[in-house]
Amino acid sequence: MFLEVLTIAKLDHQLNEEIQDKEIRLIGADGTQLGIMSAAEANAMAEEQGLDLVKISPNAVPPVCKIMDYSKFCFDQKKREKEAKKNQKVVEVKEIRMSPSIDTNDFNTKVKAAMKFLADGNRVKVSVRFRGREMAHTNLGEKLLMDFAEACAEIATMEKNPKLEGRFMAMFLTPKNTK
Repeated sequence: MFLEVLTIAKLDHQLNEEIQDKEIRLIGADGTQLGIMSAAEANAMAEEQGLDLVKISPNAVPPVCKIMDYSKFCFDQKKREKEAKKNQKVVEVKEIRMSPSIDTNDFNTKVKAAMKFLADGNRVKVSVRFRGREMAHTNLGEKLLMDFAEACAEIATMEKNPKLEGRFMAMFLTPKNTK
């Protein structure tokens, strides 16, 4: 059971006796270069210090190994990944649907909702649905979407121009970077 946990935590690094190269470049526990030596010598030095010999850069010539506490290294690596994941912002795509015969107040309400979504950092998909004979007037839907993009122009950029997909015409808006 213990061996399984160790192999799961292992991040594709060769350890101690697994390193079979004739000669390696060794880095000490404090980060100093100790030169080129055989893997057996390096392993003996690591054992002497009570630490592990870890192959860091296997593709280098000769391969680079470092003397370190491997379990602490894995723990720090996982901690860093967890921290990076926590600071990540997931960008959602919010959708706003309209019809080509939308009234001005309803249009303004939809623009306000889109502005709120964009201010939160989300992308917005604005779509117009055509029903029945409205399909003959897709140019009205395109004009409506362009007006919508113009209304949001101060905080958003149009990522994709209005495009007809079946009975829907859609466009994407992304928030402008505020840096």
